[in-house]
Amino acid sequence: VQLQASGGGLVQAGGSLRLSCAASEPMLSSYHMGWFRQAPGKERQFVAAISWREANTLYTDSVKGRFRISRDPDKNTVYLRMDSLTPEDTAVYSCAVRQNRNRTPLAAPGAQYDVWGQGTQVTVSS
Repeated sequence: VQLQASGGGLVQAGGSLRLSCAASEPMLSSYHMGWFRQAPGKERQFVAAISWREANTLYTDSVKGRFRISRDPDKNTVYLRMDSLTPEDTAVYSCAVRQNRNRTPLAAPGAQYDVWGQGTQVTVSS
């Protein structure tokens, strides 16, 4: 599977963006999809994840109440709606698939994700 992320851009603080991540083939029901971000000079950070079948979600604390992850099975696409953006949200955002062979709950660590897409830049100006 290949992943194509899009939707990044430049936005003022308080603004909104919606990122998309399209998969090249249908996701299996056991799969999880996640969003991660990496700011300059910082380590990659987990942002959010969603289970493909149940649409269960998991968020990092700093985005709870501001970001919303969703998926459209018909389009093999996962979205990240980002509201109330702050300069601290500036980063390259990447999506990833966790094949979840062992059928475990949603996970944050990037090492548990198997396939990664290229990133899309999100810049929030103050």
